[in-house]
Amino acid sequence: MNWLKKITLTGLHQRFGAFKLWIFTLISLLIISQIAYRIGNFYQGHQEKIIATQNERLDRLYRLNDEQQSKINILNVELEIERLANQQALANISELETQQFELKKQLAFYEKIMAPEKQAQGFVIDEVSVSSSVSKNHYRLKVVLVQQLKSKRFASGHIEVDFVGSLNNRPATIKLANVSELDTDKRSFNFRYFQVIEGDFNLPEDFVPEKIQVAAILPAKGTQKYRRLEETYPWPEPESAVGN
Repeated sequence: MNWLKKITLTGLHQRFGAFKLWIFTLISLLIISQIAYRIGNFYQGHQEKIIATQNERLDRLYRLNDEQQSKINILNVELEIERLANQQALANISELETQQFELKKQLAFYEKIMAPEKQAQGFVIDEVSVSSSVSKNHYRLKVVLVQQLKSKRFASGHIEVDFVGSLNNRPATIKLANVSELDTDKRSFNFRYFQVIEGDFNLPEDFVPEKIQVAAILPAKGTQKYRRLEETYPWPEPESAVGN
């Protein structure tokens, strides 16, 4: 390697001359350029292979992601369909339960009329219900009276309704007749099988109801003997029946 250290431009110039030195330098530059070009091409080709490999990998990942997203979308649709089906099934079950309850209620109602042997009494207060309205302290009362088939006579009389609770933190009882337009005539009944008495009433703003007392009075008249039937019910939630 010592001979390389001895090569200088001055030495080459003296040995080969200016023209030959220029030719030598040009050839050397061409050789170096060729080598650099080949090295660059090799590096570029290597980089292109790496990039192509990475692109293929990305393409596979994109395809896999699209496939997974498609599966997720399908599963979401199936899940939504299943949820809607379950929701509809629950709604159908609830509707059937409501229908069954109403049928049982109607059956029990007509059973009281048509099957007197299953009831101890011939005349009953079958149902009392209270429903609220959009107006504050305004309600609607419904009373259903039933007489069983074994009685061939008409039942006639009237009802009295009292609301028991507290007014200004003191015990109080308010009569329906004093808070509604249901006078004695509108509270009267005359039927063989059943009758419904309905009407609106307003309670005082400071009155807190706790119980409803309903009395059916059948006065002595003709073959009908005097009778008074009383029932007490807790104050109901609005829209609910409190007696049957």
